[in-house]
Amino acid sequence: MCLFSISFSYDVRCQMEVDRVILVLDCFGSNNSSPYCTFRETSLLRDLFREIMVKQVHAAHILVKEEAKAKELLAKTKAGESFSELAKRFSTCPSGKKGGDLGWFGRGQMVREFENAAFDGEKGNVVGPVKTQFGWHLIKVLEKR
Repeated sequence: MCLFSISFSYDVRCQMEVDRVILVLDCFGSNNSSPYCTFRETSLLRDLFREIMVKQVHAAHILVKEEAKAKELLAKTKAGESFSELAKRFSTCPSGKKGGDLGWFGRGQMVREFENAAFDGEKGNVVGPVKTQFGWHLIKVLEKR
């Protein structure tokens, strides 16, 4: 049984992940005829670092009570309707008045399910429906940094 727990900040966890990847690549290089990464491996590593080092997301969302309504609105966004206009008309969150725009937020600022979906989502894509204690969300990832 552990008598204490260690809690690392998000930045420290990111650096630990980077160090782990570098260690894996070092091991891979030592078992290969060349210690250098191929172009494809370098590209994959660069993309991985970008994802690991994302500290903030700029997102908009639509919050509704029912999953069926969230799915209906998702279909409308896929059909080309404006996410912002749908948020203004249907979102039960006060941010709906601003087209659902939540601004920039970091890890630990949103409920876990929402945060994970927003950070895992691709820029420009709509993620969801995502269930939280507040209802059902559609999340549009606007930017990452």
